[in-house]
Amino acid sequence: MLTKIQPALGLLGIGWYFALSIIGGVILGLLVDGWLETGKLFTVLGLFLGLAVAFWGGYKLLMRVISNGNQGKGIDEA
Repeated sequence: MLTKIQPALGLLGIGWYFALSIIGGVILGLLVDGWLETGKLFTVLGLFLGLAVAFWGGYKLLMRVISNGNQGKGIDEA
């Protein structure tokens, strides 16, 4: 039963990773904008940085979850 729950928990962790990366980038951008009084420039840059980190890290985490799910099933990895 635990083997069925592990992939679900891995995907849940990936979701949190996406959310926290994006929110963290926006918050960091807001703080820098407030400090430098630059309008919304760093908020937008923080958003794009958060998105880039989320997709890159999320991809790596997803590949790990997929490869762990394929172990023991006789499925070859590409």
